[in-house]
Amino acid sequence: MSLDTTTRERIDALLTDNRVVLFMKGEPGAPRCGFSAKASGILSSLGVEYAHVDVLSDGEIREGIKLYGSWPTIPQLYIDRELVGGSDIIEQMLNDGQLHEVLGLQAPDRTPPAITITETAAEAINRAMAEVEPGMGLHLGVDPNFNAQFQLAPVTGSEIVSEAEGIRIHFDLVSAPRANGIEIDWVEDVGGAGLRIRNPNAPPPVQPIQVEDAKAKLDAGELVVVDVRPAEDRRQAAFPGPHEVLDEDSHDRLAALDKQQPLAFLCHHGISSRRAAEHFRGLGFRNVFNVEGGIDAWAQRVDTTVPRY
Repeated sequence: MSLDTTTRERIDALLTDNRVVLFMKGEPGAPRCGFSAKASGILSSLGVEYAHVDVLSDGEIREGIKLYGSWPTIPQLYIDRELVGGSDIIEQMLNDGQLHEVLGLQAPDRTPPAITITETAAEAINRAMAEVEPGMGLHLGVDPNFNAQFQLAPVTGSEIVSEAEGIRIHFDLVSAPRANGIEIDWVEDVGGAGLRIRNPNAPPPVQPIQVEDAKAKLDAGELVVVDVRPAEDRRQAAFPGPHEVLDEDSHDRLAALDKQQPLAFLCHHGISSRRAAEHFRGLGFRNVFNVEGGIDAWAQRVDTTVPRY
């Protein structure tokens, strides 16, 4: 199968007009797969300006970009018209400093995070690690939403290592600052027994908000509503009040707002807005709401002049 001329020219134009381009599933504010979330999260965490293309909304580009660079999967990162690779390669280059170098950024901070491991947690970890093969280590990843996950994986030497109670914990470059100050404990309760991580850096969870409460806060100037629906949906049923929209042009501007600014995310039924809300929580916003029921609930219970669709 060959790449048709029109699609090749479209891709050429994208790579010529933008130094850094990420072909992904979804958008940075609402990625549609875990690999795309990882890739866009890394670029966003570096503060680098990049263009993105949602291949799910453009079938020609989705298939064409695979042929263009002879790379079969999505996401794909291009820098200076050169294919870098997918999310695993992006993560590897981040951790060994190559990504900073290619992007012209300062060398990354590799300061190990301060961690605390309780005595009971250390005993449990030592028991679990007793028969681990040489070359394997205990890794702790902390994602943009501050969800933490342990895994046993090979030690490559590019990790950032912290030690407490004789336990060595390996972090990738992105997880390390998110983990600074964590406490790892062993907890036994009605839910069972296991390791429990307390992270002082984690912002409060996304809060559900009913449409009536959102309307009251909006009228009082205590809330910014962010409509995450596609443009076509917004044309069918416009939100009847002051609001922002989340798209390629507005994402960085919204991300730069004061992290104490209350944000309420709204979609059709309250599902995709939840993903966007979690994304902004991961950016450090501490007062994030998801409008339950979305514009459909708003049309039924707040403003019946809003069309339902």
